[in-house]
Parts: sequence; structure tokens; C-alpha cells
Amino acid sequence: MNKFLILLMVCSISFAQPKGKKLVWEENFNGKNLNKEIWNVELGDGCPNCGWGNSERQLYTNENHKFVKGNLVITAKKEEGKYTSTRITTKGKKEFQYGYFEAKAKLPVGNGIWPAFWMLGSNIDKVGWPKCGEIDILEYVGREPDMVFTSLHTQDSHGNTINTKKTKFEDIEDGYHIYAMDWSKDKIDFFVDGKLVYTFNPEHKTEAIWPYNQPFYFIVNVAIGGNFGGPAVDDSIFPQDFSVDYIKVYQ
Repeated sequence: MNKFLILLMVCSISFAQPKGKKLVWEENFNGKNLNKEIWNVELGDGCPNCGWGNSERQLYTNENHKFVKGNLVITAKKEEGKYTSTRITTKGKKEFQYGYFEAKAKLPVGNGIWPAFWMLGSNIDKVGWPKCGEIDILEYVGREPDMVFTSLHTQDSHGNTINTKKTKFEDIEDGYHIYAMDWSKDKIDFFVDGKLVYTFNPEHKTEAIWPYNQPFYFIVNVAIGGNFGGPAVDDSIFPQDFSVDYIKVYQ
């Protein structure tokens, strides 16, 4: 009964339009393949910044994702002694400044797994990270069940950032949930299933503290191990799926 009520609540949230905003873009993953006019597939181990800057252990390929019944399914695997996964971005193709952003997704589980729905500043190639800014709408690490992480990384505080919140949700691993952010020129609010979990609203919005006055692009990926997701990885968990039903932007 409880799970049925949770399902009804999530469904109602997914159809609610943020007050005062209109839907300007959505990705429903209804085709057969990723739309190359919207998505980039990033490949490899991140070298020369090996491990993608976080000592991650996966190799990103073009073979670890598929569309299943209107969902993007990223499958993290261990094959022939190697960890593989998928990382996709909208860099240079779909970038947004301010608005309400949400994704409906079902998490993978297990020690060492690290799925994320996040954004980076569009000027990253010019100024680098962390000066470009980073917004983590959803991070989950299998070593901490029932926890959802929402974080921001800036020149002022990054890596082990002080601008973060860990929120407990019983059974967050069960079924689909809505992960969202409401971003304005003044503040950033984060939500899980419609519940406000964290607000970033610094009093002094210097360049080092508030790089959030420019367009950002989406990233969806599943990392394995690394500084945050690991270091230990339980090989018995694989394969693991990160399923994304949709991504929507309201402005």
C-alpha cells in the first residue's frame, strides 16, 4: 500500500508544471538511438585527466546504453577485467541559463556505483573547472544507501565542497523518482519528489562563489569507484542499470 501511494505521488509530481514557467525543452528518449543533434557520447578513461579527475575506474564506451520502452538505460558492467559505462552530454548543443530542470530516473545500486544527473558551465573550455561552475542535481553512491547528494562546485569551494547536502530517503532505490532544480539569478533550490532538500543562496555573489550567471549543459553518466563512489567496488553487483525516463526544462 505504501509503495502504491508513493507511486501515485511521483506520477502526480511528474505531470505538475512549475508555477509561472513553461516547458521549453524535453527529452523523452522515445526513439531508437540518441539524437546526435542534442547529445554527445564521451568515450574513454578521461586521459590525460585520467579517471575523469576523480580516480574513477570505468571506461566510457558507445555500447553501454540503449533505449528501452521510452527510457535511456545506461548499463554499468565489468567485462574481461574492465569496468565499462556511458557518459552523455549536451555540451555545445543544448545549454540553458536559469529555469526549472528535472529528471525522472531509477537508480542502480551496490557498492562502487555512482550515477549522476548534473551540469557544467558552458565556458569550461575557456576557464576550466571549477571556475566554470558545476551543479549536481543528483548524485548517488551505492556505499551510502537511501542517501541523495545535491552539490555545487565553484572556484571558492570544490572537490570536498562545503556547498552540499546529503538527504535521506527511505527506499530511494525503489522505482522512479523526480530529481529537480529551480535556478534563478538569486538562488538555486534542489528538490527530490517535490520536497525541497537544499538551497544555495550566498550573500556575496562574486565570480568565485557564483559562476551561475551563464548557460550550463547537461551530463548523465554512471561512474564506478573513484574518490566519491569508491574506493571499494563490489564486482558481484554488475551489471547495473541507471534508467532515465525523461529530462525537462521549464523557463
